[in-house]
Amino acid sequence: MTDPLRSLARITAPLAVPLAGRRLIPFWAIVEHRGRSSGRIYRTPVAVTRTADGFMIPIPFGEGTQWVKNVLAAGGCRLRCVGKEVDLVGPVEVGGTEGMAAFNRVERGLMRPAGIHRFLRLTTADPAPARA
Repeated sequence: MTDPLRSLARITAPLAVPLAGRRLIPFWAIVEHRGRSSGRIYRTPVAVTRTADGFMIPIPFGEGTQWVKNVLAAGGCRLRCVGKEVDLVGPVEVGGTEGMAAFNRVERGLMRPAGIHRFLRLTTADPAPARA
């Protein structure tokens, strides 16, 4: 991704945090993660899609992104999505083929030109109990 786009993201992220994770915008969520060195809690707006056992999150600025490093180091994060808080575990970076498959055609069409080819796959920490 280009530097102007990264700069735009830095400016818009603080504006996006109050909107992301709400029911009105289901594809936009907040990843809550703890800094590896500082221990500080951070909230980062991200695009997401639900998978059979968790969520898939595009990594628009590459795997060197701080929130990705924090989530990988911690082994998980909390996600605020559609008005609910979900604990996620088992973060795994995946490539474009697996990551893109989780999104619909329109979403894939938006991600390809943006150069997104890495994703973070996470599993829901406490899946719904099985029915008897």
